[in-house]
Amino acid sequence: MVKTRTGETDYTISGEGPWLVLVHGLGMRREMWAPLLPALERHYKVLTYDLGGHGLSPPPADPVTLRSFSEQLLGLMDDVGIARAPLVGFSLGGMIVRRLAMDHPEHASALVVIASPHGRTEAETAAVQTRVDQATAHGPAATIDAAIERWFNPAYRDAHPEAIALIRRAILANDPKVYPKIYQVLVDGEPEVSAGLAAIRLPLLVLTGDADPGNTVAMAQGMAACVPGAELKVFGGLRHMGIWENPDTFTGAMLDFLKRRVT
Repeated sequence: MVKTRTGETDYTISGEGPWLVLVHGLGMRREMWAPLLPALERHYKVLTYDLGGHGLSPPPADPVTLRSFSEQLLGLMDDVGIARAPLVGFSLGGMIVRRLAMDHPEHASALVVIASPHGRTEAETAAVQTRVDQATAHGPAATIDAAIERWFNPAYRDAHPEAIALIRRAILANDPKVYPKIYQVLVDGEPEVSAGLAAIRLPLLVLTGDADPGNTVAMAQGMAACVPGAELKVFGGLRHMGIWENPDTFTGAMLDFLKRRVT
């Protein structure tokens, strides 16, 4: 594994083959992808990186918007020498890859969107905004217990305390002044990518767990319905971080899709 830096983004390149770009979710860092990497690296040269304000990447400049993050990704791809590649995004990362595909479709050969919002109701939006307000008032620690409950099944939490501790450390390491601004993007950016998704004409795979309370099956179904030829897979019994609970299920679906749909 080769680790290096470019510009304002810290990133890692691993594996061999055609490029594959992975974009992590809110509050996490590129190590979030570790359970999936062994399978993906056997087929692809994988780029993972820390979003602005996460891990070792400095915070984005104000105002912090979804386009800030899509432009960070585009700049990193240019620096690394990736003209076009499949883009995989988890949660906030799924919004980022959709924003990039809307603005710069020539740089994406396919999209894989995992556990990401689409078409929230007013009540669903209000629930996320409440968590943003809590993080603004009290920092990342204010929302962490509820997040762990939404993200992992109780049996997994009990059997893997070291994984839960790692997630907690990653979230708590976020700057309390920056984290709420990024969290707000999860609210404000959703309507723009949901409204613009129908313009995307790329192979799209939507993946989610049927027990994810914040990024529901209905959202995933609505997302897939917007793009002709899009594929949808819903995995039973998995919550938001199903990619950790059952990584083989997700990598299997991703590799099958990319083999069939990306030329």
